[in-house]
Amino acid sequence: MKMSKLFVQTLREFPSDAEVVSHKFLVKAGYIRKLTSGVYNYLPLMWKVLKKVENIVREEMDRAGAQELLMPFVQPKELWEESGRWEVYGRELMRLKDRHDREMCLGPTHEEIITAIARDGLKSYKQLPVNLYQIQSKFRDEVRPRFGLLRGREFIMKDAYSFSTSQEDLEKEYDNMARAYKRIFDRCGLPTKMVQSDSGAIGGSVSHEFMVITDTDAGENDVFYCDDCDYAANSNHAVSNLPPAKTDGAEFGMNEYKVVDTPDMKTIDDICAFLSIDPTVVCKSLVYIADKEPVIALIRGDKQVEETKLMNAAGAIDIRIATAEEIEELMMKNGFDAKAGFIGPMGMNNVKIIADNTVKELKNFVIGANENDKHKVGVNWDMLPEVKFVDIRLTEAGELCPQCGKPLKVTRGIEVGNIFQLGTKYSKPMNAVYMDVDGKAKPYIMGCYGIGISRTAAAAVEAHYDDWGIKWPISIAPYHAIVVPVSCNDELQMKVANEVYEKLLAAGIEVVIDDRDERPGVKFKDADLIGFPFRITVGKSIQNGNVEFVIRETGSKEEMTPDKAVEYVISHVREALQNN
Repeated sequence: MKMSKLFVQTLREFPSDAEVVSHKFLVKAGYIRKLTSGVYNYLPLMWKVLKKVENIVREEMDRAGAQELLMPFVQPKELWEESGRWEVYGRELMRLKDRHDREMCLGPTHEEIITAIARDGLKSYKQLPVNLYQIQSKFRDEVRPRFGLLRGREFIMKDAYSFSTSQEDLEKEYDNMARAYKRIFDRCGLPTKMVQSDSGAIGGSVSHEFMVITDTDAGENDVFYCDDCDYAANSNHAVSNLPPAKTDGAEFGMNEYKVVDTPDMKTIDDICAFLSIDPTVVCKSLVYIADKEPVIALIRGDKQVEETKLMNAAGAIDIRIATAEEIEELMMKNGFDAKAGFIGPMGMNNVKIIADNTVKELKNFVIGANENDKHKVGVNWDMLPEVKFVDIRLTEAGELCPQCGKPLKVTRGIEVGNIFQLGTKYSKPMNAVYMDVDGKAKPYIMGCYGIGISRTAAAAVEAHYDDWGIKWPISIAPYHAIVVPVSCNDELQMKVANEVYEKLLAAGIEVVIDDRDERPGVKFKDADLIGFPFRITVGKSIQNGNVEFVIRETGSKEEMTPDKAVEYVISHVREALQNN
């Protein structure tokens, strides 16, 4: 490809709305252009990258025994009603009507469609297990699309679905997909960590995410991990053991139940300083709104609530902290007049109360009195209404690994893939059954396995870049090399540059020659920005029979003969692709 013919326009500045590295460089280097909020045009360079990621995914899925199909992007309401998700999925589901006034949606995921396909085509246990996958565009109407391709509204995804006759077979396929995912991300040049995660709107009892660990702002989730064992989990699923703490208020003279004045002491720090106690004997009460209904969360004073855990414990699909007005309304409904900071569970009978496991062992503890400027001390659980104890705590770095007891570490991660054990979440409500060996109808045991194709490409940029631009791994780079004649008006430079270009083409190398009549600095900047793995520069040194050879990943430069540079590119590309 000649650079003068390549459909690419690089920019001098980063886009003003870009927050993360991949968004900045993919726009600046001419890979993508924004169409509307969260929706991007994939320009020729980006499309080449995406097709290479797709091909790697396709090869490994086929190798793992899955079969490819393609399902419609537009989905009918009826199937979503069968699964029970039409009303509960949330505002991210883009709903619309056709000319006949039939309700439809743009597919954010395809569980309903694939379950209907299996229901029609997999009738007997003899046909199982089966794993079907597609590579398809998806649409989720994100409230706040950001980070370019990392959190857009329209995106490309590989989703696979397995159908088994037993939990044992599901677990085998789950492990099979986990191994395939590791190969996929290794081939894309992305070291990933498989972490325990929350199933979210997809559902299921067991799920893991594949996270690209990064120190950039693009990291969406905290990942807690242990260096001494294989424990790793997303923040919304991570658990930990806590070191010993003082949990009996009697140690602070709080062994008598009474109401004490705490004037304007709204925070845990204020209360602890005023009463001369540790936060470990305070039972903190926080009011949330879960699916429009109030929920009180109880947690030890020195810990924080993890909202996804609380949402799951409440059986909700959406959760947020309550406003001052909503708290006031809740208190009035229960016959109290108190503001945030003085709320407690005692006497709150018209609201769901969920208590974290950290407060289960508290004795003679402190709670809000449901009266402004007052708290109750010396409280015990037999004085309070019945509550549900469950893990709703946000894990923190330094807490102890639940598997080996060593301190946990935390880092940031970008999710590029996920796997779920769905069980019968979709097959049961949709009556998707097969006949077993005894002729009895049984629901499929299902699994779900997703990879964000466009997210993976963007994550590769987050993992491979420098101040000058992208450093693509060879396996997914749009082109393997670029040949740069310093001066297009120099006959010898152009002659050698074209010879090098033709030899690389003949060897099957994807190569660009920068034949533009531009200043050398412009050509070099564009080459680094776009991210060609290898650059062969034909300049004045060709008078001595040499060209400059640059490796983008390492930045190393070396003068060598044109033939040696050609051989180097061919051997390294072939080696990289062969190992891939």
